[in-house]
Amino acid sequence: MRRFPSRSSQLWRSGTAFLALVVAVPLLAPAVSAERMTPEDVARVRLVVEARISPDGQRVAYALAVPRQPGKDENGPAWTELHVAASDGTGHRTFVGGDVNVSHLRWSPDGSLISYLARRGDDEHAAIYGIPLGGGESFKVVEHETGVTSFDWRPDGKAIAFVAQQKQDEDKKKQQDDGFNQEIYEEDWHSRLVHVADVRLDASEETHDVRTLEGLPGQAWHVAFSPDGRALAVDLSPTPLIDERYMFRRIHIIDAESGEVRAKIDNPGKLGPLRWSPDGTSIVMISAADINDPKEGRLLAASATGGPLRDLLPGLADKGHVEDFRCAGDGSIVFLASVGVSSRIGRVPLSGGEPSWIYEGDGASAPVLSAISLDAGGSSLAVVAESPRHPPEAGILSAARKGQGRVRRLTTSNPWLEEVELGRQEIVEYAARDGLTIQGLLIHPVDRARGARVPLIVVAHGGPEAHYRNGWLTRYSYPGHVGAGRGYALFYPNYRGSTGRGVAFSKADQGDGGGKEFLDVLDGVEHVVELGLADRGKVGITGGSYGGFFTALGSTRYSEHFAAGVMFVGISNQLSKAGTTDIPREMELVHWRTYVFDDLELFLDRSPVMHVDKAKTPLLILHGKEDPRVDPGQSRELYRALKLKGDVPVRLVLYPGEGHGNRKAAARFDYSLRMLRWFDHFLAGDGTAAPPFDLDYGLEDEDDDEGGEHENGDEDDEHGDE
Repeated sequence: MRRFPSRSSQLWRSGTAFLALVVAVPLLAPAVSAERMTPEDVARVRLVVEARISPDGQRVAYALAVPRQPGKDENGPAWTELHVAASDGTGHRTFVGGDVNVSHLRWSPDGSLISYLARRGDDEHAAIYGIPLGGGESFKVVEHETGVTSFDWRPDGKAIAFVAQQKQDEDKKKQQDDGFNQEIYEEDWHSRLVHVADVRLDASEETHDVRTLEGLPGQAWHVAFSPDGRALAVDLSPTPLIDERYMFRRIHIIDAESGEVRAKIDNPGKLGPLRWSPDGTSIVMISAADINDPKEGRLLAASATGGPLRDLLPGLADKGHVEDFRCAGDGSIVFLASVGVSSRIGRVPLSGGEPSWIYEGDGASAPVLSAISLDAGGSSLAVVAESPRHPPEAGILSAARKGQGRVRRLTTSNPWLEEVELGRQEIVEYAARDGLTIQGLLIHPVDRARGARVPLIVVAHGGPEAHYRNGWLTRYSYPGHVGAGRGYALFYPNYRGSTGRGVAFSKADQGDGGGKEFLDVLDGVEHVVELGLADRGKVGITGGSYGGFFTALGSTRYSEHFAAGVMFVGISNQLSKAGTTDIPREMELVHWRTYVFDDLELFLDRSPVMHVDKAKTPLLILHGKEDPRVDPGQSRELYRALKLKGDVPVRLVLYPGEGHGNRKAAARFDYSLRMLRWFDHFLAGDGTAAPPFDLDYGLEDEDDDEGGEHENGDEDDEHGDE
């Protein structure tokens, strides 16, 4: 078993990270060689989660996620460090390292300072910190009485606009301290307000003037200064409830001094990033096409004084989804789009039209990208890039080059991966039974005897407004290369309703949840069987959230197709889910296009718990106890129904303190181990009863120094997570 590196040995490796990933090596299966991926490896993968290029294009600041080591570090989510590298890939330095969590990286307008959000030392709330590029300690640029959630620099560098929650009333706080801590469901929230602070680019501890822009018609989420610094673009929702943030955020243009609303832009439905055009005349945004569009993915623009929206890329509406964009000084828009399972970067004028492509990553080995950052001159892009062979890393790309531009990788966060043998990953296409073309990704087992059929694990994505890209498909809850190293084939289908193929395709499953979209998965399994790869009698299924719904459906209604299932934060009863989720309007307007009580028969028919009589598939159910999206009662319902049926192996594992997905190291590691052990027992093996519920985590005690090295003078900070 490969030993975890010490915390101190992790710090000197500049590069990228991998968010708590892959999944587990089964405990009851034979040991694998040191060259195969293991759950321990997954737990130590590091990845880049954000990359920002400096205004002059000479440096890239990036945030590196460094997982805590299960059983060794204090349990919790990954730490996130701030690193800087020269654009030519040299001079990597740790600016803020150790036990810290930095986010929201922003260069000051003059490029002399890197600002970020963090809660450090004795901080009660997240503040805006800055660290000079030329060296020195981090200092607080802006501190507020509640935690800052987002911010933007005024172009002259003398002020910052930020969003923070309203401070709790002192009388209310005293009542809570006295035990009156009742919660008034969906009513006792605190407003999200916009503030503007005057700042200086030094380490002065003097209190800077902060003014609150009162009276805004809604709850703020993000702010963006106009080029002249006189106005702010703010996205507001009626309340801070998650459903209204998803569905009803609308853009308002407000005066940066008074907060007076100058204009409102009625973006149609879900909203992504928003930015000003360099001349200040327009607001550019990523928006849904309409209120029923599952995913914001259209690049739209409108006058900053209000008025109609214009689609800048009408030709992309039926091909893909825009993921990110930046406004260049020449008035053009540089954008990142997902097209199928690949990524593309293009440039389009503010007036709209056909794009000129800078990067067309359509090849089987071309990196897929998740974010872009443009320098002030519009000539270079920093990107976050991943591939089938490595997790997300920082990279750079010429924004002036047309056609097949190449991403130059800046970081190598996991050099030990060079010693690991990975399965071959390929893009697959097949025809669904009604003729619709479906795409997916297939990871082959590392070893396979010629002509042999192997067990297959289907990994269904959540959403359903999401899609798998041809990148790194190994995580704590995805079997990926761990499964491939143990002899499994892994199939990742992008069934109808997935994103990456335009509006019509992403709407193709609406009102038919668990219908044709699930048949797409079954048709994909048949395709892999027909390739001569998969054993039809040894097919497993797993997934989280909507993928958990698919797992539950595959283990009940379509149980004859699956020999094992692992369900994570999944849906078992569509009727009770509608009454307990925090996204009921999204369910109505996007997923089902009807209100649950207007078609009870449909919702009950598409509820796995209503098909328990067909269940034959051994099912492992896992769920965070504090999940607001899919109530853990969904897992309890299906567990109880299967237990009462009595003839199907079933186990329910609940994770205290976890929500809609596991964040902490121990819970992720436990999940990985349990998932693959279940598949090994019932899919690769011949188990008939559930394996023991206890696990041997196999963690070794180490006394290595856990101190961190900080090349730029910062000290370790121990703090909780926001």
